[in-house]
Amino acid sequence: MRTGYDGPVSEARRVAREFRVGRGVVRALRGVDLAVAPGEMVALRGRSGAGKTTLLNVLTGLDDPTSGSVTLLGAELARLDEAERARLRRESAGILFQQAHLFPLLTAQENVEVMLRLGHAPAEERRRRARQALEMVGLGPRGHHRALELSGGEQQRVALARALVHAPRFVVADEPTGSLDTRTGRDIAALLRDVAHNQGIGLLVATHDATVAGAADRVLELHDGVIVGQ
Repeated sequence: MRTGYDGPVSEARRVAREFRVGRGVVRALRGVDLAVAPGEMVALRGRSGAGKTTLLNVLTGLDDPTSGSVTLLGAELARLDEAERARLRRESAGILFQQAHLFPLLTAQENVEVMLRLGHAPAEERRRRARQALEMVGLGPRGHHRALELSGGEQQRVALARALVHAPRFVVADEPTGSLDTRTGRDIAALLRDVAHNQGIGLLVATHDATVAGAADRVLELHDGVIVGQ
């Protein structure tokens, strides 16, 4: 993690991403400019195929832009090799998907600890930080329940705790309420907003959910690979 850095946690400048499909070219992103500040929740809306997931992947270094530049905590991703990029992502970024993707036979706490195992944290530190992360998302008492014993909303909270347990500065969420009922989705949206504000995390959420957009500090629209509504 880049200590002392106080600029945008994530920034894209004129980012384009093209994919070759057969003899044609799909232009998923077309010159995107975007900056996410610490403690800010930004909602990214757009119809399916607009390029939302592609943008999240590019911003976290899971994919490379065809042109333009992406920085994470001030570090330009194109200047890093794959090992450096993976380390920066592991230490400073969190990713939350529409499905929780938990290990069903592991407990909530064990699922959260998985992220820390990747960083080779000692066992006692893993347990302590996992408990803290679960408490942050309101699941402290459920830590010893297996994932398959939890409701859909509880599983998504565990997934959020897993994304937060290593104290990231930037978190992306891809349709985090897409598989939840309305009430549970509203609770997750409020939780995301509170986490961003209280923990100083820059949060970018791709969503179709008006409740999530309503909880955000700023709403951007992605149309055919171009952001409007800055």
